Amino acid sequence: MDIFSISDFRNFETEALKIFRYQAINNQVYSRFIDLLKIDPKTVNSVKNIPYLPVEFFKSYEVLSNTKKVERVFTSSGTTGSIQSRHLVTDLTLYEESFTRGFEYFYGSAENYTVLALLPGYLERKGSSLIYMVDHLIGKSSSEYSGFYLNELEALSELLMHLDSKGEKVLLIGVTYALLDLIESHRFELKHAVVMETGGMKGRRKELVRKELHEILSEGFGVDKIHSEYGMTELLSQAYSLGDGIFETPPWMKVLIRDTEDPFHMLENNRNGGINVVDLANVNSCSFIATQDLGRKISDSKFEILGRFDHSDIRGCNLMVV
Repeated sequence: MDIFSISDFRNFETEALKIFRYQAINNQVYSRFIDLLKIDPKTVNSVKNIPYLPVEFFKSYEVLSNTKKVERVFTSSGTTGSIQSRHLVTDLTLYEESFTRGFEYFYGSAENYTVLALLPGYLERKGSSLIYMVDHLIGKSSSEYSGFYLNELEALSELLMHLDSKGEKVLLIGVTYALLDLIESHRFELKHAVVMETGGMKGRRKELVRKELHEILSEGFGVDKIHSEYGMTELLSQAYSLGDGIFETPPWMKVLIRDTEDPFHMLENNRNGGINVVDLANVNSCSFIATQDLGRKISDSKFEILGRFDHSDIRGCNLMVV
């Protein structure tokens, strides 16, 4: 089955187990990880029992499940002096299909939007998977005004108000600190725009809890809801929040919550813990990743981000780094 044809959890689990067994054999890093855990892949019969590779492995190893030529290396932003994660992608068309279908699943075709990207930091460096995705969405837009904006806050604010006054559908996607910069210099009352934050203060501002941040952004842009995108360098799929900080995954992506004290125990809905992600689009790298995010699963496809592990909270995850 094509992963983009998945219609229910039964289909999803069947494909996930198929990809797990493939990666357990063909991904040297993942295979070694499974061996060290003394797990026999043949005994794994559910998504909950699959071993999840700590996301930190992308910093130290080439996580690949085939020997095809690497077409693009995506890198994490990181902080000065930190080691970047590296996601080696051997099939860019698969990434493009995943983010295109994922966006359309929640928002419809990018062709119908003017896509305005306010992504300084990401735009100023090489290797950003987010920039690659947004650039393609801009390319699919039928609007001549779609594009990236770096420091042109005045021009961007005038364009936003002009398009909104004409009733044009606009997607403003921006890094958090840049969106805050924009509303500090201009006030808006947008009626036809989707404002989507991608997270990230990057040391530019004090970190804010989501509820407070979204209240500030909602008031500043004059919109009822602030949308969010959940993605990372190590994934080829994204989850989206259409408001209230509740994220939803497309059918080929799922989130599980692991116990912070026992990373091999998956929690039921509405329990707080570490976020594990199944991304079936990662078939050529690793589809089963234990992230450093903390969250809560609400339903089969919906979850909430609560924060990040700090060094004191990561003790459960440390057991997995072998």
